[in-house]
Amino acid sequence: MELGLVGLGKMGGNMRERIRRAGHTVIGYDRNPDVADVHSLEELVAKLKGPRVVWVMVPAGAATQSTIDELAELLEPGDVVVDGGNSRWTDDEKHAVELGLKGIGFVDCGVSGGVWGLENGYALMYGGDAENVAKVQPVFDALKPAGEFGSVHAGKVGAGHFAKMVHNGIEYAMMQAYAEGWELLEKVDSVTDVREVFRSWQEGTVIRSWLLDLAVNALDDDEHLEGLRGFAADSGEGRWTVEAAIDNAVPLPAITASLFARFASRQEDSPQMKMIAALRNQFGGHAVESKK
Repeated sequence: MELGLVGLGKMGGNMRERIRRAGHTVIGYDRNPDVADVHSLEELVAKLKGPRVVWVMVPAGAATQSTIDELAELLEPGDVVVDGGNSRWTDDEKHAVELGLKGIGFVDCGVSGGVWGLENGYALMYGGDAENVAKVQPVFDALKPAGEFGSVHAGKVGAGHFAKMVHNGIEYAMMQAYAEGWELLEKVDSVTDVREVFRSWQEGTVIRSWLLDLAVNALDDDEHLEGLRGFAADSGEGRWTVEAAIDNAVPLPAITASLFARFASRQEDSPQMKMIAALRNQFGGHAVESKK
């Protein structure tokens, strides 16, 4: 089939290549002319035969909104737009209504796989009407990992991005657990080879995972991670997961704590701990350290 792909960054560029390897035609547009196949969305749409499928892989928020707004004026009834970025599920519902008024279908798709997806395939979680999903199915089949699993029609519009959001929340908590265990192992004198302890966990243990494999890769590159600063950003999906938990009264203590740990990583000096130190000094006469 033919596919228009908007956004050819680290993920989008590799996805274009994987889809092409499966025998499909991909016409890609990006603001960077060095990687683009066409020079505008208008040219991209003109090169596709109807009914068209256009997959959007641009940053969530304003960039996705402006792209969908422009596509709404260029596409025709029966065409389908797929948002494969990291949009919030509530935006999906809005986009589906906007495009639906023009007879254009909408599918949201959470994509996981990162830089490894080109060779290993991408885990896909998509939401939308069965009729619209069917028009995109050959592309889903091309992108997913080999085998029976790796993609799912998660439900209605918004379900794909909601599922991916929860996936990323779980990822936050898993990474935090590995990080805390690593720090504790590094701290004690009795464990003399933390990297090999992590490596030993890769076989036969209940905590083995791809994240553990990646942790070992990182330790192979820099055994004590001395070349890194302890600063971790967040993509927004961790926040959305916690907000959804509050809205639905679902307790998420591990995921919430892992998100807050990332916030703490960005502080050179903790304002909260200043208050804790002051209070300990006030009620117990405990020593405080002056700022130099």
